[in-house]
Amino acid sequence: MANGESLHDVVERVAKRLVGRSDEIEVVLAALDADRHLVLEGPPGTGKSTLLRAVADCLGVGFVFVEGNAELTPARLVGHFDPSRVLADGYDPDVFVAGPLVEALSDGSLLYIEELNRIPEETLNVLITVMSERSLHVPRYGEVAAAPGFRLVAAMNPFDVVGTGRISGAMYDRVCRVRVDYQTAADEAAIVTRDAPELDAAWVARVVEVVRRTRSHPDLTVGSSVRGALDTAAVVSSLLRLRGQTLAEAGESTGLDAALVALSGRVRVRDGSTRRAEDVIAELWTAVFAGPAPDHEPGDRSDAGKAHPAPAGPTNG
Repeated sequence: MANGESLHDVVERVAKRLVGRSDEIEVVLAALDADRHLVLEGPPGTGKSTLLRAVADCLGVGFVFVEGNAELTPARLVGHFDPSRVLADGYDPDVFVAGPLVEALSDGSLLYIEELNRIPEETLNVLITVMSERSLHVPRYGEVAAAPGFRLVAAMNPFDVVGTGRISGAMYDRVCRVRVDYQTAADEAAIVTRDAPELDAAWVARVVEVVRRTRSHPDLTVGSSVRGALDTAAVVSSLLRLRGQTLAEAGESTGLDAALVALSGRVRVRDGSTRRAEDVIAELWTAVFAGPAPDHEPGDRSDAGKAHPAPAGPTNG
């Protein structure tokens, strides 16, 4: 650990940078301390990347970022020889342009891959080999051994999210897996309040309730993450300034205008439904703001639940 800190000290420092996630912070740090590779799996917008970045920063270790997508070929991950320099100097090691995998292996850094289950199978196979052998053979360059500290940390959405693929059993067999779900309503309200402290906490709690209801509405196949609530709060603050209103003066319409902007592109209407996303959001907004106040405001832990690491395996929860 950096500066002689204990693992417990690092847990406390990471916890100060995040809202909730105490269990996840502990198991992620424990897995990395045990020198294990790690995958965080959960819906979009649940803070997987934020958690891993905070952990790396507080550990004081290198962090090499890779965006996972269908264009991430083995050559882009590993590196390549500069074609123009090869003509002049041949396949000299100095001509090799290291990719993120070679960089992380050489430096003993964490290799963070976002959207792991969007990358091609042939690229995943390179990672499987590296995790098994702790080294990588690059043709005409040589063997790259993993320096102490190298670990793969990755985040991915569940398999049924558009654009994702299944991760093989061979990959799951080489990583520890932590399931990261949506946080409690109280935690989500605290996240929004921290970002927009000028807004009334009771109003924020209602906005969070609207967002949470999009995740289970029968006309929607995809709901919004807490990012929808964050954007609603940010847009309503700007609208209030633009319209010269306070939140108390604005009534329901200004908030609804902000919610439609923030949420309509995040939700997906079920195939065959005759309703628009805007219709569903307006329905939810009216129901929540006309009904009794939610019993979860920032600091209220009445619906808090423990999150536990899921066992490694090809399930997608």
